[in-house]
Amino acid sequence: MNTAFTPELLERIIDNQAEYTRPLLFVGARVHLFDSVVADMDDADILLGEGFIVGTGPGIVTAAGDDNALVIDCAGMVIVPVVVDVRAALGLTAERASDVGTLWPGNTGSFAIVDGAIAADAAGAISTLLTHPESVAAIVLDGRVVLWNGVRTANAPDRTEKALTGAATPSTSPYLGMWIDESGFLHQELTADGRYDETRGGRPHAFQGSFWIAGDRIDYLDDLGFWAFGEFVDGILHHGPYTLTRR
Repeated sequence: MNTAFTPELLERIIDNQAEYTRPLLFVGARVHLFDSVVADMDDADILLGEGFIVGTGPGIVTAAGDDNALVIDCAGMVIVPVVVDVRAALGLTAERASDVGTLWPGNTGSFAIVDGAIAADAAGAISTLLTHPESVAAIVLDGRVVLWNGVRTANAPDRTEKALTGAATPSTSPYLGMWIDESGFLHQELTADGRYDETRGGRPHAFQGSFWIAGDRIDYLDDLGFWAFGEFVDGILHHGPYTLTRR
């Protein structure tokens, strides 16, 4: 546990987000921006507005009082994006506006803070995120602290089922029935028990499995073990290269 990341400080941060009257200022960390233009920064600060980064770099802390910032001491910490955009890091995006995840002002405030004693560089910090999240000091998503000293906060989304939370009970879905593509090659039947059955090129039961529907998205888990998805748009089911209508 990082002693600077106290429960009392977390309470102040969460209380502040109701009106976001004070920006959050994370100070004194080694910041890995994952930006091809700007190098990583030692002893740097990140000023966080409501959901986005206002400033990145050394010396921002000098204006903390002027901005009435809520300061989080990150000395000895490593900060990395939680969305790693290799394209941006290698300079393979056409423009900065298309970069995802870089810790550049104007981008979404989503990053992780890891103790430098555990991870001395970006690779170590990201590895810790993936393998030992309980050791991560904090994770900020869209400007809100969702993990604090390895523990999920009240801001953390409640997703206990892999990608399927909120999926409609099949018996209540308006999309049940037989769906056939334009050529007649693919017939896909969605039944009220949450099962699908595909006929392909006249070959019955070519693929069978379970499905879940959330909004206009359908997720498939085939009995062979692979996952797939489709999307309903204006009464049309788009599934891979196929466009299906209900018959």
